[in-house]
Amino acid sequence: MGEPGAVPDGSDPVELAHWLFDRARAGETERLGAYVDAGVPVDMTDARGNTLLMLAAYHGHAATVQALLDRGADAEAMNDRGQTPLAGAVFKGYEDVVRTLVAAGASARTGTPNAWDTATFFDRPDLLEILRTARGETGR
Repeated sequence: MGEPGAVPDGSDPVELAHWLFDRARAGETERLGAYVDAGVPVDMTDARGNTLLMLAAYHGHAATVQALLDRGADAEAMNDRGQTPLAGAVFKGYEDVVRTLVAAGASARTGTPNAWDTATFFDRPDLLEILRTARGETGR
């Protein structure tokens, strides 16, 4: 492996994947988008089933979330624990990411725990109001 944070040369696909997941966590939209545009699968997953979108959403990077959605990322891809990017964004309280995912058609009722239940549990009426417009929400 090279120096931490250094761009991998691509000879080790695992090293490159870890580096790309770190770019999603850091919200490096342009850099990550360039790799996806060059052929990196937009919905690739880490060892825990987290997609690039999940990591960007969980770390509060709305611009990166939008860029990945624009490139075809699955807004409802669940990780190995049954969590969705929307539920992760609600858990962390990232209103801009929640709005971005809802606008892309993410459902408030997908996953375990789902975004609706998460917002209810953490008493986030502001996020519940946004979730009312999410696909699959019945307006309760």
